[in-house]
Amino acid sequence: MQVNFGGDRELMDNAKNDMILAVLLAVVLVFIVMAAQFESYKYPFVIMFTVPLIVIGIGIVLFITNTPISVSAVIGILILVGIVVNNGIVLVDYINQRKADGFSSFEAITTSVRDRVRPILMTALTTILGLIPLALGIGEGTEINQPMALTVIGGLVASTLLTLFVVPIIYSLVDKETRKIKSS
Repeated sequence: MQVNFGGDRELMDNAKNDMILAVLLAVVLVFIVMAAQFESYKYPFVIMFTVPLIVIGIGIVLFITNTPISVSAVIGILILVGIVVNNGIVLVDYINQRKADGFSSFEAITTSVRDRVRPILMTALTTILGLIPLALGIGEGTEINQPMALTVIGGLVASTLLTLFVVPIIYSLVDKETRKIKSS
């Protein structure tokens, strides 16, 4: 007796290694682009801490909606890698601008978080609101892409909220001036 899986399960089994490679490649390429943009490895390293935060939201949303991980959910993860680093870039770049304007590192971090909350929340909210019809399955053929929309919404909600806490903490750990404040 032999059991053969078909449909989404068969597709996922066949594409699993390719999808893992695609996600890893997306993370590496995003890091390389940011390293070239910032001309440093330190700030892209700080920003990349936003990527693991998507796992929390994805896990919660897929569990609550009882949606299995499928190829379209993994495509949602690929999309998220590009979207969530945007919040970190906005925050880190603004911190660096504040430091260039003469603010101390601690002041730059605290004012940047306060000043950038609204733009970060607005960009995330527009993406989330745009995906709600797809996540609810409104329209013909949306059930195919519904896991992608759920994945993006869950990952974006969690990473957006946690980015406002995690990125400043990691930045302060990497920054020499704030480490000196902590040790004195």
